[in-house]
Parts: sequence; structure tokens; C-alpha cells
Amino acid sequence: MTDGRTLDILVVEDNADARATLQMLLELEGHRVRTAESGAQGIERSTAPLDAALIDIGLPDCDGYDVARRIRSTPHGKTAYLVALTGYGQPDDRRRAEAAGFDTHIVKPVDPDALVKMLARRG
Repeated sequence: MTDGRTLDILVVEDNADARATLQMLLELEGHRVRTAESGAQGIERSTAPLDAALIDIGLPDCDGYDVARRIRSTPHGKTAYLVALTGYGQPDDRRRAEAAGFDTHIVKPVDPDALVKMLARRG
């Protein structure tokens, strides 16, 4: 658990299995998790209190970079910890993530232990 602090986390992932796995992992750590299967849903669900968001870059309706920019423009998104989830890990991919407002960039597959530790540092 994140040093006893429960985080409000949004997971935006179009792959149903990956989304469910992340949700289960985070809920087992004691966090409140809401999910979205598209960028539009993610933007819509970011209007409630938000401590962190895990956002897939390769979404079908809009890319995760746009989702991050839109979330950053909301009151809750200004201080949220945004994590880019992607299959691409080149330096240019990382620069694009940072320019879009992401705090960090994780290459898939996500290491569950590393994710839990990273969120614990943010909690």
C-alpha cells in the first residue's frame, strides 16, 4: 500500500485484459480506481478528484498525448501524476510524453512491483 494513503487513480487503456489487470493490482494496493477504454472516456472521467492517471499512448479514438494535455487543463489534472504507458521507449517517445504533460513514461509490459513503488513515492 502507498504508505497508508489511498490514491484516486484513473486507468485509460483500450486493451480490456491490461485494463482489468492494472485495476486489480491497484485496488489490491488499496487505491480507488476508475477505468476508461478510450481517450474520450478518460477525459470525461478525469473531472473527479484525481491523484494519478495511467494512460496508454495508443488509443483508438485519440492518442494518449492528447488525453494528457486535456487532463492537464482540468482543475484536478493540474497536480495529478500522469504516467504514459506505451510499447515505445525511444528518446523521442519520452520527449513527446514529457511535452504532453506526462510526469513519467513506462514501456509495456508494466512491471507491477515498479509501478507500486513509483506510486508509493507519489502518495
